[in-house]
Amino acid sequence: MLKSVTQPDREQREAQTVSKAVVRAAAALGLSNRALAGIVGLSEASVSRLTRGDFMLERHGKSFELAVMLIRLYRSLDAVTGGDPAVATAWLRAENTALNAVPLDLIRTVEGLVSTVLYLDARRAVI
Repeated sequence: MLKSVTQPDREQREAQTVSKAVVRAAAALGLSNRALAGIVGLSEASVSRLTRGDFMLERHGKSFELAVMLIRLYRSLDAVTGGDPAVATAWLRAENTALNAVPLDLIRTVEGLVSTVLYLDARRAVI
């Protein structure tokens, strides 16, 4: 017999999943807790608790949405770089002529994060 999943259960699972995934994405990209905090709009202390599993992003919060965007950036960058973490971290820290900036600097703002994700999505879909 199938068990019905209530809305709060689903939202809690989504929050747990995104919380874990953003920590893993940040680690794979070589981002410090300070950098992750700046990108998703949390304090460094909250990010520290997030990495320990003592804090979870709120499903309907801005930090949750920004975390989803960072995860999307990681997934697109992983695809574009063929899964090579060294290439991905180098790309993130190097001047990008198409973006006219260093991606790591851009993603510190919402506008920059969105434009970097859109750029990577376009590069990922090149035929």
